[in-house]
Amino acid sequence: MIKLSGCIEMLFAEIEEFSARIPACAEAGLDAVEFWGYSNKDLDAIATACQQAGLPVSAMAVEAPEGMLDHSLADKFAEATEQAIAAAQTVDCKTLICVTGNIEDYAYRNQAHAGVVACLKTAAPIAEAAGVTLVLEPLNVLVDHPGYFLTSSIEGFEIVEQVGSPAVKLLYDIYHQQVTEGNLIANITDHAELLGHFHAADVPGRHEPGTGEINYANVLAAISEMGYEGYIGLEYKPTGPTAQTLAQILAIRERINA
Repeated sequence: MIKLSGCIEMLFAEIEEFSARIPACAEAGLDAVEFWGYSNKDLDAIATACQQAGLPVSAMAVEAPEGMLDHSLADKFAEATEQAIAAAQTVDCKTLICVTGNIEDYAYRNQAHAGVVACLKTAAPIAEAAGVTLVLEPLNVLVDHPGYFLTSSIEGFEIVEQVGSPAVKLLYDIYHQQVTEGNLIANITDHAELLGHFHAADVPGRHEPGTGEINYANVLAAISEMGYEGYIGLEYKPTGPTAQTLAQILAIRERINA
């Protein structure tokens, strides 16, 4: 079954009040909402709006401004994880997004990889005890995030396996991985047990599914067939009023779930 989560950082941005985007997601037919950082949000207002709209918060971010690219950052990342868990409890969110940060010198790539593993290994017992999942997100450097360390889903899966915790999985962003490496369905289905969350947008432009080259009907069908039970976060730049841009992806969801 496909469940769609609206990233209200990008969807319904035409509604100025952040928490008012939540009932708009419910009215549009989405199954959950998500957002990025929490320190600039009124979490109590979000919690109230979610309760009234009947939508859960599917994901939010760990705020770790120093990144994860060195062993020496492990304790700071663990502290950032504890703070994110405390914030997430306000909105009853069980999935926390982790990003690695940027790398300045690629000669230190192996060291940076080991640093990400160390940070996640240190934070994993905290997440396990709290009943939350940390999801590590690869991003593309060709269009949106120049200098970012983790671009490959394959390396991301390697990191998750090296950490070896049920509380650490990969966030597979379909848009970023199409830009970076393609081979979407094979990479997803070959690593089903390591996946904790998805993001979706089309290529090029990072607009709504249906505007570009990704065959979302096939990709979502494959995700459904492998038994994935989590959410697919719609994290795109609408080309028009958000509710109208949701039409095609909602229709695909309904066909798959019928």
